[in-house]
Amino acid sequence: MDLRNYEFRIYPSRKQISRLQTQFFLATKLYNLLLNVKKETYLANGKTLTKYDLNKDIKYFRDTDTEFKGMHSQVLQNVSDRLSKAYANFFRRVKERKAGKKVKVGFPRYKKWLKSITYPQHGFKFVSDKKLRISKIGNVPIVLHRLPRGKVKTMTIKRTKSGKWFVVFSCEIEPYSDTNSHPVNDKIVGVDVGINTFADLYDGTDEIKIENPRCLIKSERRLKRLQRQVSRKLKGSNNRKKAVHKFAIQHELVANQRKDFLHKTSRFLADNYGVVGVEGLNINGMLKNHCLAKHIADASWGAFLRMDAYKVVETGGQFIVGDPFEPTTQKCSKCGAMVSKSLADRIHDCPICGLKISRDLNSAINIRNIAKKNRVGRTRIHACGDSASTFRLERDASGVVEAGTKCG
Repeated sequence: MDLRNYEFRIYPSRKQISRLQTQFFLATKLYNLLLNVKKETYLANGKTLTKYDLNKDIKYFRDTDTEFKGMHSQVLQNVSDRLSKAYANFFRRVKERKAGKKVKVGFPRYKKWLKSITYPQHGFKFVSDKKLRISKIGNVPIVLHRLPRGKVKTMTIKRTKSGKWFVVFSCEIEPYSDTNSHPVNDKIVGVDVGINTFADLYDGTDEIKIENPRCLIKSERRLKRLQRQVSRKLKGSNNRKKAVHKFAIQHELVANQRKDFLHKTSRFLADNYGVVGVEGLNINGMLKNHCLAKHIADASWGAFLRMDAYKVVETGGQFIVGDPFEPTTQKCSKCGAMVSKSLADRIHDCPICGLKISRDLNSAINIRNIAKKNRVGRTRIHACGDSASTFRLERDASGVVEAGTKCG
């Protein structure tokens, strides 16, 4: 079984918002209490408390503090689960640091405010297609613009900085099979992502350029003005709160514009091509270039690749990721000669065979050739022996993500 998230907007009343804010406050308070208990226990006797030990402490806090009785029991248990995972990630990063990897260890810290609370398994129920009953909150209006697929396992409530409330359902769905996906063609496309143009596509006959929307850059002037307005306001004043709200709305608009563009572009590729080849990118390394970091982050290549991967797999296609060290930009797509180019060189001009095309098209052709070489036959469904998409980008030895493979 695979997990898929479905997000819906909810419109709680003023009383319900007050109850939700109380729930968030208590969840934050409990997180800090459990973290304090975990640290003090370790300092006292060197023992690390497990999640089950923390659940016993939750029972103690609930018996001694009547405020916690106003929260669903499994919401409280989810807080201990989050803290346990934070510690597990801390120890994982310590091992990576000892192995020579440059990572920040990041010991778990006290929280000012949790961004979400989660109801595992129980505590919520659909009263109708317009109402969602949430334990300790009440019947909350919901915009159910589509029906969640599969079995709902958890529900997470979150609030954006602009004041909007959302619920996210995590559902178990059936993995991909040839019987539950519409057929795809066998067209192979190479995708070269960039900054000047968001992506250059080559399918063997035609070149398609997808323009970069530059969502952040286009809104940067307004964002700077709103940021200055926030800075001028007195801290703690109502005017500052209003200015912060306007600033958050603008940032949310930019994020939504980017997300809309990425979803539409990835859907276009999934619906029109059976095999999608992309370049392997070390995005974290590229972000260290301070001249280009803002533009790379604005393009959101990583989010695009994850969206594209799970959508291609769902249609029955194959998503092939090239080797990050493959010189697709420097290599001539016609004769295979290496032609050294700097970032400023936008034209590929091969001195060996005389091929003269744009560097992005040359790279897209090379990526397509790699995808064509590494594609798997249509009869092979489970390349990695796994089930369908679970929102991670994974590869087997050949770099193929295909039907029946976990992907982003």
